[in-house]
Amino acid sequence: MGKKILIVDDNPNMSSLLVEMLEVFKYNALRATDGQDALERVEKGDISMIITDMRMPKMSGLELLRAVKERNPELPVVVISGYSVDEVDSDIVKSKADGFLNKPFMMSDIEQLLSDLL
Repeated sequence: MGKKILIVDDNPNMSSLLVEMLEVFKYNALRATDGQDALERVEKGDISMIITDMRMPKMSGLELLRAVKERNPELPVVVISGYSVDEVDSDIVKSKADGFLNKPFMMSDIEQLLSDLL
């Protein structure tokens, strides 16, 4: 398998779906159930990209994005949301997300992000 991509989502069905999609494109997908878990994994290094849900307990995707960018500005972070982009767009842009996916997304959307960011 190739580069490691960290999926951060409190919904096991969504993270499973993303893991399967990434494996189709020959990426090694790791899972974190919340932002705190994700930050610990990022600290260990070896992560090439993060795909995070927007709404999670403990730490939102936006808080995770800010924390990751403070520590590691070069690490690409993609935010996923089931809500309209307008609602979160300005905050995400200010926090320097590298990509945004609106649910439901398609496999081609994931493929495009991977080729753009990696």
